[in-house]
Amino acid sequence: MHKHKFLRNTIKATIKQIIVALIFTALILFIGYLLFGANIEDAILLISKVSINIDEKKTVETIIDDNNKLKNYPEYGTSYGTIKIPKIDVDLPVYYGDSLDILKKGVGHSSGSYFPGEGGSILYMGHNSKKVFRRFSELQIGNEIIVTTTYGEFKYKIYDMQLIKETELDKVPIQKEEEILMVYTCYPFNNIGYATQRYVVYAKLES
Repeated sequence: MHKHKFLRNTIKATIKQIIVALIFTALILFIGYLLFGANIEDAILLISKVSINIDEKKTVETIIDDNNKLKNYPEYGTSYGTIKIPKIDVDLPVYYGDSLDILKKGVGHSSGSYFPGEGGSILYMGHNSKKVFRRFSELQIGNEIIVTTTYGEFKYKIYDMQLIKETELDKVPIQKEEEILMVYTCYPFNNIGYATQRYVVYAKLES
């Protein structure tokens, strides 16, 4: 009888210790987030790579043709313009490339896609952080996206939005028949760490 009572008391004491430890840990994490929240988010962004892997064989040289030829292409990792989405107060620099370092600075442009004005698919991506595309859920069909480059301004109108898996490359097709801007971020928008889903916004060139 005394053994059972001793065992129950031991289990209760252990449970109390676990609960106290959990509360203490949660309190420390909460205080740490209040003090270092921005740094923590930056660290998470380093771990979470947004980029969808497009055919890397499609380089800048292979997308130039006689009809829509840019005189000078930006070097990989350099900014050549900005993207503005008035609906969600986005105004960010656009960099050619989609490395982790690039996505820390702004919006990346997949090296496997076309440039604005070339008449084909343009693929942009950015983190789902507060400073980038966290408010993507507020976008609606008909909203405007403005891309201002070193060689001109291009206005696009959103016509579709889709939630896709990172492996569904057929949902972000690279084609030459029509100029379509595809912009995506990780989903869920408040996700912490690596996500396997992408929220894609599709927009057609208006002017």
